Amino acid sequence: MKHRIQQLVRKALDNLISEGALSSEQRPSELIIEHSRRLSQGDFATALALTLARSLKKNPREVAQLIQRNIPSNDLIEKTEIAGPGFLNFFLSEQAIANEVSEILAQGSRYGCAVEDSADRVLVEFVSANPTGPLHVGHGRGAAFGDSLARLLRAAGKAVETEYYVNDMGRQMDILSVSVWIRYLQLCGDEADLPNGAYQGRYILDCAEQIHDRFDTQLRRTYTGEYEKDADDDQVLDQAIARVRTLIGADRFDEVRQCVLGQMVQIIRDDLDEFDVSHDRWFFESTVQRRGDLQKTIDVLREGNFLYESEGATWFRSSQLGDEKDRVLVRSNGEITYFASDIAYHLDKYKRGYNYLINVWGADHHGYTARMKAAVSAAGQNSDLLNIVLVQFVTLFRAGQRVQMSTRAGEFVTLNELVEETGKDAARYFYVLRKSDQHLEFDLELAKSKNNENPVYYVQYAHARIRSVFRQMLKRGITRSDERPYHLLTNQSEQNLIKRLSRYPDVIRSAASRLEPHQIAYYLRDVANDFHAFYNKMRILDADSGIRDVRLDLIQATGQVLANGLEILGVDAPESM
Repeated sequence: MKHRIQQLVRKALDNLISEGALSSEQRPSELIIEHSRRLSQGDFATALALTLARSLKKNPREVAQLIQRNIPSNDLIEKTEIAGPGFLNFFLSEQAIANEVSEILAQGSRYGCAVEDSADRVLVEFVSANPTGPLHVGHGRGAAFGDSLARLLRAAGKAVETEYYVNDMGRQMDILSVSVWIRYLQLCGDEADLPNGAYQGRYILDCAEQIHDRFDTQLRRTYTGEYEKDADDDQVLDQAIARVRTLIGADRFDEVRQCVLGQMVQIIRDDLDEFDVSHDRWFFESTVQRRGDLQKTIDVLREGNFLYESEGATWFRSSQLGDEKDRVLVRSNGEITYFASDIAYHLDKYKRGYNYLINVWGADHHGYTARMKAAVSAAGQNSDLLNIVLVQFVTLFRAGQRVQMSTRAGEFVTLNELVEETGKDAARYFYVLRKSDQHLEFDLELAKSKNNENPVYYVQYAHARIRSVFRQMLKRGITRSDERPYHLLTNQSEQNLIKRLSRYPDVIRSAASRLEPHQIAYYLRDVANDFHAFYNKMRILDADSGIRDVRLDLIQATGQVLANGLEILGVDAPESM
């Protein structure tokens, strides 16, 4: 409805321009219509008159009167009022409000959604966790947010594709491979200890068992586990990598590496499937190296004079483009940095012709934003098309106590364990209850509770309650007539519920434009609250047939909006609870 009021006000401005009371240059580029906060102030309001008053050199209330008089005749607005210094308030007609029920039922699952524009292509990259272990509860927030955001943007009419970027190159994969190989030696009966800083956890042993099944004892070598004296953990790990590569040979080491990578990627895929998250594409870091994109990227940056050599390494002049300092692309030993690969990957995204790129990254990548924007800009791309959304950390609480986690030590709660304990729906809903840039405290006991304090239970119960009414209707043999006297829906609780439902398309637009799926979660809770208030006050099946049938339509429309919103969040709309 807000969109329709905007159209009416635009027509009023067109009329003023035609009359010469307003020039095209004075017309504002953005027309803001807001929902009124108080019933006495109507349903919608605009401060447009205050905005125009200075350029028109008129009193704001006088400008408001000009707008008011030029609004075309319509059946949407019952009346308008000028309030305060010049606010224009809009009061919807009862019939217009009631008609929204039939609009929702007619559009069904498409209600609130815009028609997809195939030319408006968006790529959402999310999760992209290193394949060095199962996804944990922190990754779960990025997964829930990214998937809900993609669904939200599709509802807003964007042609969305999703992608997972797999860092399958570099030191972390080497450390993982060594960790698995040493566990493999233990399965062969050898006494071999993991060095400090190696990956641990049951999943490492599972990978080692698969390596043993594949290679039997072919990779068995004598491994002492002795390292240089006074070496720190990182130095020890580097020595271990070099030693294992020498012992089994570079080709065999690569075989182990690829085998472990395949296992870890499959674990991650399975975890995401259980979480109802899928990606259209899995893009591997090794692809940009294999295709030569990495060298091409370095050449482009060098041609633009954005690279220089220092201490044997190749540096990117990112400090000249907004970053806090310059960054290394190629280390003195010839090793390519993650940052260099990421630049090549992002340039590949640009080449694919998207209008908008969205990266959903963990809060620990905060410092990465400026340097990545600097890099794509230096390579001749529009950095404004790259939007990086940071997802803050998650703190898990069980029985009021914080759960301590360490990924490298293998002491963490996996996403799969969280889903098994709370259920997929509760986990996904809780993850998007807060803005992505706010820290999230995840209360396990609340997420598992079956009462109105649990927001996902409260919303799902509203949908299940609605479906129960229709089961009772069928059981009692009640049939509805073809007549729909929606003008009978005049009770305040009915009007409140319909008005709330009518806001859904506006919430979709707002949430999509701000990249804020949490708006949907909050809106659904408000819908459930208005529905429960209506349900507890009004008779439905036992009411007279005329009002009964339109109330049934009203709750059916409510169930449709709840289902539509829950679908965006990846949460089920249950038939019963």
